[in-house]
Amino acid sequence: MYRAVTLYLLRNDIPLSEVKTHPYILDNIKIDFKFNQDNDFFETYMNGVSVENLIRKMDVANYVSEVSALKEIRDFLYAQQRRFGKNKGVVMDGRDIGTKVFPDAELKIFMTANPVIRAKRRFQELQQKQIPVSYEEVLDNIQKRDEMDTNRIESPLVRAEDAIILDNSNMGIEEQSRVALTWAKGVIALS
Repeated sequence: MYRAVTLYLLRNDIPLSEVKTHPYILDNIKIDFKFNQDNDFFETYMNGVSVENLIRKMDVANYVSEVSALKEIRDFLYAQQRRFGKNKGVVMDGRDIGTKVFPDAELKIFMTANPVIRAKRRFQELQQKQIPVSYEEVLDNIQKRDEMDTNRIESPLVRAEDAIILDNSNMGIEEQSRVALTWAKGVIALS
């Protein structure tokens, strides 16, 4: 969602200073997720148009940490995220979902992986989408974003105290999914 807002700001040449003084600008952004059966994946839509590939480009990746540090943007997206989760039964990922958006969630998983492995995965994803970028650019971006997001004043990246850590450095998607699903079924059984 932060990447979609970043794309919107870049496309419309809107500086962060303008968002800070006129946060109602964000009301022009509607973010949704629609299931794509062809790739078995929920894609990000902004104002009715798929932006899934566009939000993965490096211009967005290089700016998203600055955008996400702005309180006005965080407040705007918190409200949207809470609407998505109002009726429960939703799975969300994000750097502060378990600490700020849903601090009372029934299950919080703090998913982590070695930055080098994360960069390899993202690089492969971008190559498959034919987005021109080097592995070094991706690794540098991940390391800078982690540093910025961990040290920002507004909602820094931290693990919720009650989150279970899932280090997926040496796991494939199927294994990570199986572990997370087992934990979710355990929570459901206790409910």
